[in-house]
Amino acid sequence: MYSMLAYLFKLPLYPGSFITLFLAFLLYTLLHLWLVPGGFAWRNSIPKLRGPSGWPVLGTVPDMRCLAHRKLAAMAASLSCTRLMALSLGPRPVIISSHPETAREILCSASFSDRPIKPSARLLMFERAIGFAPHGTYWRHLRRIAATHMFSPRRISSLQGVRQCLADAMLKEIENKGVVYLRGTLQKVSLKNMLESVFGSNLGSDGEELGLMVREGYELISEFNLEDYFPLGILDFNGVKRRCHKLACRVNELLGRIIKVRTKDGDFKKRNDFLSVLLSLPDEEQLSHSDMVAVLWETVFRGADTVATLLEWIMARMVLHQDVQAKAQEELDLCIGNKNNQRQVQDSDLQHLPFLQAIVKEVLRLHPPGPLLSWARLATHDVHIDKVKIPAGTTAMVNMWAITHDPNIWSDPWAFKPMRFIDEDVSIMGSDLRLAPFGAGRRVCPGRALGLATVHLWLARMLQQFKWLPARPESVDLSEHLRLSLEMKKPLACSVVPRKTGIKVA
Repeated sequence: MYSMLAYLFKLPLYPGSFITLFLAFLLYTLLHLWLVPGGFAWRNSIPKLRGPSGWPVLGTVPDMRCLAHRKLAAMAASLSCTRLMALSLGPRPVIISSHPETAREILCSASFSDRPIKPSARLLMFERAIGFAPHGTYWRHLRRIAATHMFSPRRISSLQGVRQCLADAMLKEIENKGVVYLRGTLQKVSLKNMLESVFGSNLGSDGEELGLMVREGYELISEFNLEDYFPLGILDFNGVKRRCHKLACRVNELLGRIIKVRTKDGDFKKRNDFLSVLLSLPDEEQLSHSDMVAVLWETVFRGADTVATLLEWIMARMVLHQDVQAKAQEELDLCIGNKNNQRQVQDSDLQHLPFLQAIVKEVLRLHPPGPLLSWARLATHDVHIDKVKIPAGTTAMVNMWAITHDPNIWSDPWAFKPMRFIDEDVSIMGSDLRLAPFGAGRRVCPGRALGLATVHLWLARMLQQFKWLPARPESVDLSEHLRLSLEMKKPLACSVVPRKTGIKVA
């Protein structure tokens, strides 16, 4: 390129040569800024990292719209940079780990204690909630409240009655249908479980309205928005900012009204929901009104989505793998009682159902609810990852889907084999980065124990009560659709057959 420019400078400067010189200079500039490992955002850095150059200006943004976890995994494998890959999302430098060792360095590092937040998430008040609040005194206060008062083992156990009542209602509804489209049923019961856990059982029409707001929020935060990658200022091409602002105002008004009514009622210690817990905190631990609204809204928003999505994937696998379903039901019969005189499964039984727990782990491995984007972290200062200097302001992601499908880590990674977790006990709570569906380190999901308790109990109840069959031959499609969570592209349709009638209500 330099020799070409030198040659051009020696040419007589006729009008045509000015154009040639300008075009050559423009080409050189574009190549210098764009054709670097990782793309445009890494133009001023010299990282010892490989990565795709991507498109001019856009970088790898076009690949983030559909099944990004698969595309980025394929890029990392083809470029031999699974440990760490550099790329550009518009002007933003990004690194992606597809390996447990570098994933641990990122997620457990104090240098990545913050999370980047999309404009839509900021407008929906999540910046003041546990998931996105900046690391510091306020965030530590929220985590302490969550760990001690909202998601402690004692609190989770005390909510078993809510989970059981909702399981009863769900199973009764399923029994009368024959063919069940599970997604709608699971979303409805999961949302109700979170609403009752957070606000109690007397919301009435306010609960229905809040449920509609949650669904609207899912659509908004899942929508592709250029402003997530480029600062567009007052521009709002898809109207996302305007719609987020309007929804946040409605959420503030509704939750403010609920909090006001509950405050007037008083006597919070007799109630078992999260709102009463927050209102009964000592004065020195109390949250402001706006912070309380953000925390309650985030808890409902995230809790319902993950449980429903995971259970649909699990039941799809149960329908496809009848041998695994039969083995799980045999374990339930042996643990809970014989087929003619069987009681309901309780939380206390779950520790005695290792195969059922192995099924949940295997589905989390094959279909992690948050395979990529929910893992994002932000470098608060310069840091070394895998002996490479990463500049402050870099976004870091972990592609958990790539890790859980890596043949160098998992034997026969594409096969559904729950027995692999009987042969080897792998923790899914964040200590083993081969399978950490809820994150790890400081930003690990605080509600993971509550979510797992709900999934295990409802799965046990569903398998105890019914045999699950495909509604039609080849009716189960495992194609993926990445939105807020990794969902099944087509809703699951099942046929159910009652297994027994002698179950005693506990």
